[in-house]
Amino acid sequence: MSIRVKYETELNSVYNKLIAMCRSVETAIERSIDSLITRNDDLAKEVIRDDKRIDGIEHEIEQDCLKILLLEHPVASDFREVSATLKMITDLERIADQAADISELALQFGDERFIKEPTHIKEMAKLAALMVKDSVLSLINKDRELARALDDRDDRVDALFGVIKSDLVALIQKDKNNVDQAILFMMIAKYLERISDHAVNIGEWVEYAITGSHKVG
Repeated sequence: MSIRVKYETELNSVYNKLIAMCRSVETAIERSIDSLITRNDDLAKEVIRDDKRIDGIEHEIEQDCLKILLLEHPVASDFREVSATLKMITDLERIADQAADISELALQFGDERFIKEPTHIKEMAKLAALMVKDSVLSLINKDRELARALDDRDDRVDALFGVIKSDLVALIQKDKNNVDQAILFMMIAKYLERISDHAVNIGEWVEYAITGSHKVG
C-alpha cells in the first residue's frame, strides 16, 4: 500500500467516526428537547448518560488524528484537514455537553404546567441540529458554500432566541410566579443558541481545511 493510499484510508476511517459522532450529537439534541416537551425523565437521563459515550468517540478520533499527524507526514492540505477535524470534534463534544445540560434543566420542570408552550424552543433545536449535521457534511464533501451558509442560519436561531426572551420577559411582568420556569426556558434557549454557534465554528474550520484561511473571532 502506497503512503498516499494509506493516508486516505486512515482519513476515511476518521471521517466515518466523525459522522458517527455527529449523528450521536444530533440525536442528543433531539432527545433533550423531546424529554422536555414530553416530560420524559427517563429520556433526559439517557441523554445525560450517553454524553460519556460521545466523549469516548471524541477521544478515539483525537488519537487517530494524532497518529496520522505523527506517522504519516501529511502534506500541507492534509495537515489542514486533520487539524480541522481535531478542532471540530472539540465543538461536537461541547454540543453534546450542552444537550446533556438541557436534559438536566428539563428534569427541573417536574409536573408543573408550562407557562409557555416550547414551540419556538423546538424550532430552535430543529434548526441547530440540522446546522450541526450540515457543518460536518460540509467537511466530508469539501462544500464551502454549505459551510458559509451556516452564518445566515445562525441568524435565524438568534432571531428565535430574541422572540423567546421577549415572550418570557412579558410572562414575568404578567405574573412573578412565572420566574422559575422562565429562567429554565431561557437557559435552554441559550444552550441552543450556543449549539448553533458551535456549528458555525465547525463551518469556519471547514473553510480553513479547504483554503488555509481561518476567520478569527
